[in-house]
Amino acid sequence: MTTTTEGQTRAPGTGRWLGLLVIALAQLVVALDATVLNIALPSAQHEIGFGDAARQWTITAYTLALAGCLLLGGRVADTIGHRKAFLIGLTAFGAASLLAGAAPTFGLLVTGRAIQGAAGALLIPSGLALLATTFPTPEERGKAFGVYGAVASSGGALGLLLGGSLTEYVSWRWCLFVNVVVIAIVLAVALRVLPTAPSRGRRTLDTPGAALASVALIGIVYACGRLSTHSADLAFWLPLGVGAVLLVAFVLRERRAADPLLPLSVVTDRRRAGAFLAVASSVIGVFGMFLVLTYYLQVVAHYTPLRTGVAFLPLSATLLLSAYLVAGRLAPKVRPWQLMVPGMLVAAAGLLLITRLGADPSYWRVILPGQVLVGLGIGCVFTPAIGAVTSGVEPRNAGVAAAAVNTANQAGSSIGTAVLNTVAVAVAAGSPQADGLRRLVDGYAAATAVAAGIIAVAAVVVFLLSRRTS
Repeated sequence: MTTTTEGQTRAPGTGRWLGLLVIALAQLVVALDATVLNIALPSAQHEIGFGDAARQWTITAYTLALAGCLLLGGRVADTIGHRKAFLIGLTAFGAASLLAGAAPTFGLLVTGRAIQGAAGALLIPSGLALLATTFPTPEERGKAFGVYGAVASSGGALGLLLGGSLTEYVSWRWCLFVNVVVIAIVLAVALRVLPTAPSRGRRTLDTPGAALASVALIGIVYACGRLSTHSADLAFWLPLGVGAVLLVAFVLRERRAADPLLPLSVVTDRRRAGAFLAVASSVIGVFGMFLVLTYYLQVVAHYTPLRTGVAFLPLSATLLLSAYLVAGRLAPKVRPWQLMVPGMLVAAAGLLLITRLGADPSYWRVILPGQVLVGLGIGCVFTPAIGAVTSGVEPRNAGVAAAAVNTANQAGSSIGTAVLNTVAVAVAAGSPQADGLRRLVDGYAAATAVAAGIIAVAAVVVFLLSRRTS
């Protein structure tokens, strides 16, 4: 056994890389579950018998719990130990997947999904913190984060493919049961290979800060989900207002707390702030593309759910290759912004290409090359961003730093989906002279253009922040 600079005991050689595989697979399960039920919803709705207005909660319960509990999960991991938190999160996620998959009623399905989200909020930051402390050298950390970033950024697209396949050939319930199988294997290996660490001493949990952060994030994410349908009434403005006020209260609380939930130095550092912005804006682009292309392929091009999932494979493949072969190898040799900024601009170019969608399906000329560019670009963002956020952080704050970057991820996906869906609906409704299909395509193109603009502007800001830091 050897010891890292932080005093963390780890197995040499193979054991650490098996640990990386375990953590990456756990992250893949969490990422998959954000989208795996999207295509399965009609089948679940038919079998259990819930209405159209309620079906969104099978997705929303998961994302709300995940976003709302991430910072708390990160601090709990720092308090009880990253390995222990990871194992607890794994077990809870598997149990919740079993509950949701076997649910005979809508209420139990939503309950299981919410517990999945809360367990994921413990699993993600503890896993990232384990990576940060297990791979101390820049070269090793670059490779490890390359693998992790590839898995994390491609999980959403793979979820669509897996959901379509299982729903079409087995049952929608196996979209959830498959987690139990994977987690059982991961847990067995994790118990043997994950490093242990000595106790860091007793810490207090910032309970008021945890409550403020969780309720604030839940309120904001919930409001984002209501933007396109309730933007003029209290269903949108009340949770948004409450969330914003509590977020300000959280910042004020953290400035005074003796042992804060989220030390403000973690997020106010310019280098980390640029990484947070890069992640949030890039996720807006990816989820905007998911939103646009999922509807375009099924409504305009008349693809089956399975074929739609397969159509996203080029995105997953290029994300994996870019994050590992490009970003993973270059990250130790260049500054984070030197990968993030070009990657964001390439992704924006790919989204602009997708705006050329027409009423006649054009997968090979527009969608495929657009996905390749987006995948190449986004793959160069996540790996250096994760490295920038977690490097230089005290081991006692590694979990909450990892939670913060994943909170940026969740915020980007929620806000991006809401804003871009609103743009698509508004543009489609504002073109009454066009036929129905043309209006839909115009809306999709407008939403994609907005996503490209957001990433391009964010790239400029990241460049300015990072250059001043350098």
